Amino acid sequence: MASRTPPGPAVTFPSGEERPPLGLGTWRLGEDNAHRAAEVHALRLALDIGYRVIDTAEMYGDGGAESVLGVALAEAQREGVPRDELFVVSKVLPQHAGESGVLAACEASLRRLRLDCIDLYLLHWRGGVPLAETVRGFEQLQRRGWIRQWGVSNFDLDDLRQLAAVPGGKACAANQVYYSLSERGVEFDLLPWQQLHQMPLMAYSPIDQGELVDHASLRAVAESHRATPAQVALAWVLRQTGVMAIPKASRAAHLRHNWAAQDLRLSDADLAELDHLFPPPRRTRPLAVR
Repeated sequence: MASRTPPGPAVTFPSGEERPPLGLGTWRLGEDNAHRAAEVHALRLALDIGYRVIDTAEMYGDGGAESVLGVALAEAQREGVPRDELFVVSKVLPQHAGESGVLAACEASLRRLRLDCIDLYLLHWRGGVPLAETVRGFEQLQRRGWIRQWGVSNFDLDDLRQLAAVPGGKACAANQVYYSLSERGVEFDLLPWQQLHQMPLMAYSPIDQGELVDHASLRAVAESHRATPAQVALAWVLRQTGVMAIPKASRAAHLRHNWAAQDLRLSDADLAELDHLFPPPRRTRPLAVR
């Protein structure tokens, strides 16, 4: 399997590490063993196309998505994809985010992923465990070499400020949130704050879980670029500094179309039209969640 360099500007993490701006989500994978072979094949195809950032979670399919991904990663590495090119992201459920619970959860994720180390490990959303305790658990994982970096998911600006105030909390490497043309609330305060602190924003559901795939309002812009509405929506997210998009896709055509969206350059006129169709926020909004 040939290594392929993805197009587009890299996303820089606080450590200085650079990674591709487009990744792949795995939500809804691993839920049915009857689909396992097809899902492994789809992930293998994604890696062959050039995807190197893969996002998963212990919650997805009760670990099933991690297991499917683990098979695909092991096969890809045997065929020549270097481990250091891969950037594997997984997430711990908030009920497992205590000091001891996070160790057990991460160990189980590593076993399913067939990896020695997870590149970025996220708290899936904020729960009842104090943030300071979760940070201590993440630090233990780093000392053991089980994770390289840690971050959070579904945190609004107040959450991030509270996290930064606890011991070690400023080491947060990323925040993964719902961000798309139709859900632009993060642009008012959260995204600017993360950009100021050089903390990447990972955008999940950047095409609204398929709802923007053939959105009528996007067709004119798409046709002017000989692209699809989904590609326009994805290119719009990818144009942002410090933003990484992780759309979920499992069909070959969708994987290729999403990958090609990295080459789409929207003009100022395009962006003005998209602002008209999907107005930017003028006040703080509650964080969108899917």
